[in-house]
Amino acid sequence: MARWPSPVAPEPVEDDLVVETPLRPRTLDDYIGQESIRENLRVQIAAARSRGDVLDHVLLYGPPGLGKTSLAHVIANELEVAIRPTAGPVLERPGDLAAILTNLERGQVFFVDEIHRLNHVVEETLYPAMEDFQLDLVVGQGPTARSIKLPLKPFCLVGATTRAGLLTSALRDRFGATFRLDFYGREDLQKILRRSATILGVALDEDGGAELAGRARGTPRIANRLLRRVRDFAEVRAQGRITRTVARDALALLDVDEAGFDKMDRALLLTIVDKFSGGPVGIDTLAAAVGEERDTIEDVYEPFLIQEGFLARTPKGRVATALAYAHFGRRAGAPPAQQKLL
Repeated sequence: MARWPSPVAPEPVEDDLVVETPLRPRTLDDYIGQESIRENLRVQIAAARSRGDVLDHVLLYGPPGLGKTSLAHVIANELEVAIRPTAGPVLERPGDLAAILTNLERGQVFFVDEIHRLNHVVEETLYPAMEDFQLDLVVGQGPTARSIKLPLKPFCLVGATTRAGLLTSALRDRFGATFRLDFYGREDLQKILRRSATILGVALDEDGGAELAGRARGTPRIANRLLRRVRDFAEVRAQGRITRTVARDALALLDVDEAGFDKMDRALLLTIVDKFSGGPVGIDTLAAAVGEERDTIEDVYEPFLIQEGFLARTPKGRVATALAYAHFGRRAGAPPAQQKLL
């Protein structure tokens, strides 16, 4: 059982870094991509509303920037209820969690981003709240301490994480629905860019959108970020219209290559190829070599590189694939000192 140290709730955390608020979809019809997830949620939300019931707890996981936060807001909008967002690291004490949960109305969405970073004491306090909609608390100290069960109004917890493997099985099993968000195809990214361009008032050609989509690493957040930066370039140097040529010039200035790689992507792959003969190389050694945190490499950079076939993760370490050698014009199997451009 958890002790109640303080009734003060933390401030809700709005993840404005995911995407500008005007670009965030509001309904499942606005939400582009992830078709299977959308249809499953459409059915579950419709069923819950028809029964006057509360939606089951939902866990969303996948690489950063794929729309987990946006989807949580869509769920709340479709249910026509308020959403109370926060993040795992913010909930430091059971009292922080209790203060939020006791103020939720029936059916409201409680969104916890980075749920894998919950304090273990807070997580244990969350278990009865999710299952039985009650909090087990200890009031007082010493001989006068007593336990109470505080009833809660039924709510829907939406958890989001980039590292589902770090969730305890006890927490994971309490979610009624678990969905993995995958990287987006180019067609879906082009649709997202067209919608964003309309909202932002940007003149985006079909070819310009295709160029941006091809370099967005399968990630809507990156696509929208590139669109905003290329918009700046177009307004200053190209009369405000984004064509393929304008997009290419702007992306070259941003140091984003044809595969969507930025400086760190290239540094990771070239370090493996040139310094470690293509691998295998341990993740800690690689992190030290490029000057980046291990968690950032594993969560932000590796998923796309592995999915696209440029990097392989083996029991002995990371290995650059033939695609990586070809991309940089290197000769596979040649010693580092003898590497030559093809």
